[in-house]
Amino acid sequence: MPTPTSIQANVRAPLATALAGVTASVYESVPEAVIPPAAIIVPGTPYLETTLISSSIQLKVNFTISAAVAYNNNAGALDNLEKLVIQILAAIPSGYIVGDVSRPSIVALGSSNLLISDIDVSTYYKQEN
Repeated sequence: MPTPTSIQANVRAPLATALAGVTASVYESVPEAVIPPAAIIVPGTPYLETTLISSSIQLKVNFTISAAVAYNNNAGALDNLEKLVIQILAAIPSGYIVGDVSRPSIVALGSSNLLISDIDVSTYYKQEN
């Protein structure tokens, strides 16, 4: 009997593990509090795309990795964000498809401002019971 699988165990956790080498806090989902610099893995849009339905289900799973740094001054924050994005791109494991990287934006989170850029990533997942 095959080992049961899940998107958490077979897709999101390996992606987070691969990102563990970047100089940032890595979150597999949206955390209650973000400690910058950070790489946050969240569902993309669309999140799940059906590619095959038969005795098993195959899906294209889309994620967004939000790269976030403290926004203290514009030039320094942008440089730090670019360095973090490059580290994240270099750490993406094989089997994942990297899409676009969004234009940076300032996000107020609690009492601090973060400079964030989103990286689109996708992979394929086959459900086995």
